[in-house]
Amino acid sequence: MAKVTFIEGNGAEHEVSVDNGLSLMEAAVNNMVPGIDADCGGACACATCHVYVEPEWEAKTGNKTEMEETMLDFAEGTQENSRLACQIKISDDLDGLVVRLPEAQF
Repeated sequence: MAKVTFIEGNGAEHEVSVDNGLSLMEAAVNNMVPGIDADCGGACACATCHVYVEPEWEAKTGNKTEMEETMLDFAEGTQENSRLACQIKISDDLDGLVVRLPEAQF
């Protein structure tokens, strides 16, 4: 189990406990974190679970797949540290993970 902190665009923080094996998107949805729409339910078919991974966590969250890169092309305000939360699997290595949410999902 890992603790993850989601930081909304307005600065509001949501620290949640997440079972290993779940995606970061599932963690947000299961804990009603505002700002993660997850329209496709985690199929990497939309970009409504866009997050910014804090720089110190980028290497631990793994590499973006080609499909994830393609879907991020549809997201507004992407940055080098942009990821889709549905593509990040929680493990003990991600205990303490911090991600920021964009102002809005498109």
